[in-house]
Amino acid sequence: MDMNRTSLAFATLGHPGRLAVFRLLMRFAPQGVRPTEIAVALGLKQNTLSHHLADLSAAGLVLVRRDGRSLFYAADLAMTEALIGHLALDIGRARPDLLSPLVPAIKDPAMRDTDFDVLFLCSGNSARSIFAEALLRDLGQGKFQAFSAGTRPGTALNPFALEVLQRNGHDITGLRSKHISEFQQPGTPVMDFVFTVCDTAAAEECPPWPGQPITGHWGLPDPVKATGTDAERALVFGQTYAALRRRIAAFVELPFATLSRLSLQARVDAIGGDAHAGEKA
Repeated sequence: MDMNRTSLAFATLGHPGRLAVFRLLMRFAPQGVRPTEIAVALGLKQNTLSHHLADLSAAGLVLVRRDGRSLFYAADLAMTEALIGHLALDIGRARPDLLSPLVPAIKDPAMRDTDFDVLFLCSGNSARSIFAEALLRDLGQGKFQAFSAGTRPGTALNPFALEVLQRNGHDITGLRSKHISEFQQPGTPVMDFVFTVCDTAAAEECPPWPGQPITGHWGLPDPVKATGTDAERALVFGQTYAALRRRIAAFVELPFATLSRLSLQARVDAIGGDAHAGEKA
């Protein structure tokens, strides 16, 4: 990587505000985020955020695309890969004592196609992540151990969500709303996959998960915020359930035993991206 581009990238990320914006975009990667959503998540004024995004774009760290009247900003993953590679391989001379923390913990190969621990995160753990937990448990045919949690404490399962699950043949016995802290304690399962299923969950400042799981952002609008009659609200919950069912059905069909970690991450990203495009169409 060119030394001048490297210096510019590091200098740009040396500002706390720009680094915060870039870290948030990486949590949503490869999808883009609207500036208004970034500003709300980070508590930034719009003019301050505009300066940060302009600087990140000029350094080649961020891409922008227009979708209708909206702009979406996304981390440039190719540039990010080059920057990390330069830091590890050129500056770090690929020293094993520097690279060893980056090597993910791998489960026993005999378990890789039969036992995956998967966590779905949402803000409240009252509907979307509960849908995902029940869907993966029942569609996964024993290959997956599914969990869900929320980033906001003190929530409860939504009755509309429970009705949708029961109507679709899922056993709701044992389902409960859980806080993320339950899965951050010693002795809790080491996750193979962590998915955020709402935008606010992806924007939360959560510590890295032990074992360096594959992550994915499969955000959906919150059905709990739906208004109207009970029938109209129930319809929104049903649509959210259907969207998650399509994603999870595609996920469980992946040939896990034959995919590298890099290929698996790309497939996870594609499932979220394809579903998001289909839901907007």
